Amino acid sequence: MNNTEQSKNDAPGQNKEYNIIVAGRPRTFKGKEISFNEVIVLAYGATPQNPNTAYTVTYKRGEGNKPEGSMDAGDVVKVKEGMIFNVSATNKS
Repeated sequence: MNNTEQSKNDAPGQNKEYNIIVAGRPRTFKGKEISFNEVIVLAYGATPQNPNTAYTVTYKRGEGNKPEGSMDAGDVVKVKEGMIFNVSATNKS
């Protein structure tokens, strides 16, 4: 398949790779939106299934009118080149 055929099959930006920082480490993410769970997987390699663990995700250098903020389970944000995600896991007491 040539580039013209490929571009007809893919939504613009859908397969673009972004260089982002997750938990202090450079990562590459493919797609124009990233979910809370995808950020955790990039930070920890998997989503641990411990019900006593709570995750906090904040971001900076984001897209458009919301360049920084926090994410909760189920949230999705647009990805931008150079975006920074801070992730921490805490034990619920």
